[in-house]
Amino acid sequence: MSVRTFAAIDVGSFELSMKIFEFTAKNSMREIDCIRQRLDLGSDTYANGKISKEKLDELCRALREFSGIMRAYKVDAYKAYGTSAVRETENFTIVQDQVEQRTGIKVEILSNSEQRFLNYKAIALKGEIFRRIIEEKTAIVDIGGGSIQLSLFDNDTLVSTQNLRLGVLRLQEHLNHLNAKRAQVANLIDEMASAQLSTYKKLYLKDRVIQNIIIVDDYISPWAVKKLGRDGQPMTDTKEFEGLLETLKNKSSSEISIAMDIPEEKVPLVLISALLTKRIAELMGAEKIWAPGVTLCDGIAYEYAEKMKLFKGEHDFEKDITACAVNISKRYQGSRKRAETLEKITTTIYDSMKRVHGLGRRERLYLQIAAILHDCGKYISMVNIGETSYNIIMSTEIIGLSHLEREIVANVVRFNHSPFLYYGQIQAGRSTLDKESYLIVAKLTAILRLANSLDRSHKQKLGSIKASLRENQLILTVDTLEDITLEKGFFEWRADFFQEVFSVTPVLKQRKNF
Repeated sequence: MSVRTFAAIDVGSFELSMKIFEFTAKNSMREIDCIRQRLDLGSDTYANGKISKEKLDELCRALREFSGIMRAYKVDAYKAYGTSAVRETENFTIVQDQVEQRTGIKVEILSNSEQRFLNYKAIALKGEIFRRIIEEKTAIVDIGGGSIQLSLFDNDTLVSTQNLRLGVLRLQEHLNHLNAKRAQVANLIDEMASAQLSTYKKLYLKDRVIQNIIIVDDYISPWAVKKLGRDGQPMTDTKEFEGLLETLKNKSSSEISIAMDIPEEKVPLVLISALLTKRIAELMGAEKIWAPGVTLCDGIAYEYAEKMKLFKGEHDFEKDITACAVNISKRYQGSRKRAETLEKITTTIYDSMKRVHGLGRRERLYLQIAAILHDCGKYISMVNIGETSYNIIMSTEIIGLSHLEREIVANVVRFNHSPFLYYGQIQAGRSTLDKESYLIVAKLTAILRLANSLDRSHKQKLGSIKASLRENQLILTVDTLEDITLEKGFFEWRADFFQEVFSVTPVLKQRKNF
């Protein structure tokens, strides 16, 4: 049996961690080592916007040690990711280059939504427990150094996800500036968090009562896993959690350090994470808390195994991404019925054009999301729909999509309404698209525009649609008894751009005798 060894490296805000995993069979993933080194990058970034030379030297020294450990384990592959402390530093490109030159390890940046999605995948590794919990009204509270992510689930469906800048290191920096005394910390954390949490409740939580909270962090979770899980039951009620927190608040830092088996310098961060958890549980009316004890490294390994077809999880993450898009559309009063019509037409065209467009499953997902969000900008402007839609999508996190992927979707929606910009024109503007991504935008835009023309009246006239590719023609056969004169006119207009992109002429045929 072949064995594959993989290393996952998390360059976090407060510490550097690496886990070594072994894959031996289908759906068999085993952690064989975990190495952690304290490295407070967040204090530099959140206070000064840059990683200092001293911290950079420490980072390189630690990564060289990690490199030696990987060689000892004969690691086949690795992934190293930086999160908010690295993501928000002004001199990241310089830091990344120096790290790679000095250690041989390339540290890539995770966008916030990618980072939270990997944590989410790590929780899903818990299998049946995870599936059972998210069948109820549940929130994943993902607490990082720079921010927290609140993701709401109901009946196994992702309802919403939102990022708040309430990370423990960021709050610790604020406390340091205020010269806060230990007795003041709880009230100050509550005051700093309450303003954002109250707005969050008004906009996203509303009257929804959450039954369970899944807590993910590197601070309170490791201890909570040991203390709260017993008799095979991973859940604890919020009252017990609050009782444990009160116990901690009454102890000195050295006593907490001994009781929790953590370095004393980590104690303030643990208390902040616990206070945030308590405040969020109160806000949501949660009854139970679960700390699965997973880390970003687990999610990195999960993603690698999926890509290499070494592991296949049971949870449908793409469904969560589209569900997130549906809820964004709903927030901006988009038409769900029309979105479903466009989604059906676009995917029918996409699937029939595989040998021409050369795109894959991921790009098909972008097209689905673009169809769902095609008219979100109308909420702001009925005139500049393309631009306002672009701005909404770029300003709204879609968990599971990187910044680049979100920009692809935003541009497809934008050019569905606005004149298409060619590569030189788009590069002269605000876009960061490379040529490959730009071509994806062009192809998906051509498909969405053609699909949009077939429902121009917004009356869903088409009973069904079939698509077949014959030489240099795409034959679209629609079943309808309706008058589609309007649709035919717009179809001919939109056909020009489709033909320009694919060198394929779309032909519309109406079948009335069905």
